Amino acid sequence: MSEALDVRRRSAEPIGLFVVGLLALLATIRLALGSHRGQSLDQRALDSVYAGADAKRTLLDYLGYVSIGAAAIALTACLILALMQGRARLAVGAGVIIAGANVTTQLLKRNVLERPDLGFTTLNSLPSGHTTVVMSVVLATLLVAPMLLRPLFAVTGAFAATLTGASTVAAGWHRPGDIIAALAVCLMWGSAVAAFVGVQKTSAGMAHTTVVSLAGAMAAGVLLIVVGVRPTGGWDGVVDAALALGLVGAVTALVLASFARLAPS
Repeated sequence: MSEALDVRRRSAEPIGLFVVGLLALLATIRLALGSHRGQSLDQRALDSVYAGADAKRTLLDYLGYVSIGAAAIALTACLILALMQGRARLAVGAGVIIAGANVTTQLLKRNVLERPDLGFTTLNSLPSGHTTVVMSVVLATLLVAPMLLRPLFAVTGAFAATLTGASTVAAGWHRPGDIIAALAVCLMWGSAVAAFVGVQKTSAGMAHTTVVSLAGAMAAGVLLIVVGVRPTGGWDGVVDAALALGLVGAVTALVLASFARLAPS
């Protein structure tokens, strides 16, 4: 009986995270696609930042490395890391996170979701494929990472995922709603796999993992400014730009902080 209770206790948090991810995805779809106000706010956020010719070239060079091929290479590294620890179940879990999240995103974007004509474009770009690739790899890496390396992977993962999501916004490829939907898809798959493999909370509290993840997200924001991403409205547009990119970074950090607290038992 005690063992069954322990299993349920360890599964409760990842299941809770799955529900949070699902609700976030449904809410984002409803607001960003099905609401005139939501589409308007999303478009305003997209229009609030821009990258000049040199900055855009830099961002596109970076985004060019984000591909399914790159995800396959990262998955191979995750498999090797898990097998080196003698944990084949984690190797399978890492593969499921990456494959499941990316297939889900592509199906939603191309076959399931439609963007109604509410005065803006009807071309659907939700969820973001680039963000899904990077975030799914980050969560898979956290799943297989030894405890000692988890903070390092959390901060670098937050940096990479925020940089990817924010770069697609600055390059004009995606709205913030697309990024949040992709993060929700990844959280759903990551937490579902975590519940399956069995997890326990790490010694690091939520505050610690949040600080680490926010540090990575903020570093990505600083880099974007350095390469030349600017508010479209100049100083008058700073607030809108900060809110748009800040939302991307904050949600990315929160997803990572929540997942980083879970460690395979």
